[in-house]
Amino acid sequence: PDFCRSVHCYLLRTPASPESRRLSGLVLRLSGLLPERTLLFAANARESGEPQAFRAGTATFRTFAGAYIAICCERPRVREIYAFPDLHSGKIGTLTLILHTEDFQMITWHEELTFDFSDPVSNEVFTENCIFFDIETTGFSPARTDLYLIGCATRRGSLLCIDQFFSENAADQKNVLSAFLDLLSGYDTILTFNGIGFDIPYLKAKCKTLHLSDPFDAHSYIDLYKEVSRFKFLFALTSYKQKSIELFLGIDRIDAYSGGELIEVYKEYVRHPAKDSLALLKQHNYEDVLYMPKLLPVLSYPKLWEQAFSLQSLQASEYRSMDGASGNKELFFTLALQYPVPKPVSFSYDDCYLSMSGSTARLRVRLFEGELRFFYDGSPKDYYYLPAEDIAVHKSIASAVDKEHRVQANASNCYGKKYAIFLPQYDAVFSPVFREQPRGRKCYFELSADFAADPAMQTDYVLHLLETMRSHRK
Repeated sequence: PDFCRSVHCYLLRTPASPESRRLSGLVLRLSGLLPERTLLFAANARESGEPQAFRAGTATFRTFAGAYIAICCERPRVREIYAFPDLHSGKIGTLTLILHTEDFQMITWHEELTFDFSDPVSNEVFTENCIFFDIETTGFSPARTDLYLIGCATRRGSLLCIDQFFSENAADQKNVLSAFLDLLSGYDTILTFNGIGFDIPYLKAKCKTLHLSDPFDAHSYIDLYKEVSRFKFLFALTSYKQKSIELFLGIDRIDAYSGGELIEVYKEYVRHPAKDSLALLKQHNYEDVLYMPKLLPVLSYPKLWEQAFSLQSLQASEYRSMDGASGNKELFFTLALQYPVPKPVSFSYDDCYLSMSGSTARLRVRLFEGELRFFYDGSPKDYYYLPAEDIAVHKSIASAVDKEHRVQANASNCYGKKYAIFLPQYDAVFSPVFREQPRGRKCYFELSADFAADPAMQTDYVLHLLETMRSHRK
């Protein structure tokens, strides 16, 4: 099977001139660099020969006039074939084929293993139309560095298929990239870890340099690094490299090297090929593409912000503050997650505290009980401010108030007041809007019986708080 996956076939036909038809056979001489394993097979309408195998050097092969010849070889590509017929009078003629080969130094590996797709987001995102890939290079600049390894992971049913294309020298980058592009053509969506930031631009530049067609704009993309980066406030990690996310998820690697550390290993391998060095290079890339699909459960966290939850319960309670004061009120929203999260996380912002664990998220909101102001929408010119009551009243009503007990209202005192229990909000989403100060994003709305009885309003409020926490993360 390994031979069949890497074989290259060339179909030729021996001369069928009037002179050659009188011949009972031809001797085919192949000269030049033959691959390690080469099979020759000849057949015509009258009879066929048995396949013959050749190891290296010059080969002699008996065939027939007008025969079709198949040359099947592993690894080296035949770049040019020159035929020099040498037909003599008599029964036997010769046909000399000179094969000009290029040293095809690409090594490929293929592995299939079972994969657990029971996680909902992994099963949903990683379809059979998707491909993960990761590249290994000798640096960041595609113009001044070499591409030496591309690893890919695809799905077939419950199997994870891993393919790797490795170049034993810099001269064969084109073959490695061509092999990858052939595989890529069968998939619609590219899944990567920071591929949009590095891998894709690097390969696009290499395609241009190596005169290969650039197919990348025709694909859609999911970059796990970019998705995770949007929620750094939630994970609070010191680093967001792939290995850091793996550690967060509890994934342990065998490979202990970074891509940068392996650059010198590859350069030494090119000078002095060694199995140990090759194993290190292969293992690092292999684990990158093996564990990329295992990072997919991290996409469960952003699903909360996409309303992939149902509201399970709403409960008010009292708590004792840090200074020992009791009677403080808070509201708990319990959410059932459509996509369970792999590890517990938590985050707080102002009066809100979010925790996620397994299939449940809890959002705790501190309530405000007291008197707040609601500022009138109309022009302050239409209102009088009553200092004794500390409220503003429309002139159509306040005209009866003695002049010494009223003044012209302005923007800072054109308000009414109410004592109630309030919920914080960070935009004027729910009305009427109550404030402590006339300006500022933070405001409040009343915790009313209507709110307590309306799941749709509660869900809108949860989404508002979640977006506030994401956009105003510390």
